[in-house]
Amino acid sequence: MKSKYTRTQGQYLAFIYYYTKLNRIPPSEMDMQRYFRTTPPAVHQMVLKLEEKRFYQPDSANAALYSSAAPA
Repeated sequence: MKSKYTRTQGQYLAFIYYYTKLNRIPPSEMDMQRYFRTTPPAVHQMVLKLEEKRFYQPDSANAALYSSAAPA
């Protein structure tokens, strides 16, 4: 039986879940970049892929939290 998500996607989903549970806000892409020690484009592509597969849907009210760019 094939799983619905890859091992790496599962790691990102677990990180998002537990980070949100502990901090009461979802992680930013920069938080994920630091934790997984990867590049900003890699994190962004993973978030897009998780959204595409409907495993992850960021709250539109907190959309700014998902950007790795600093606020203007």
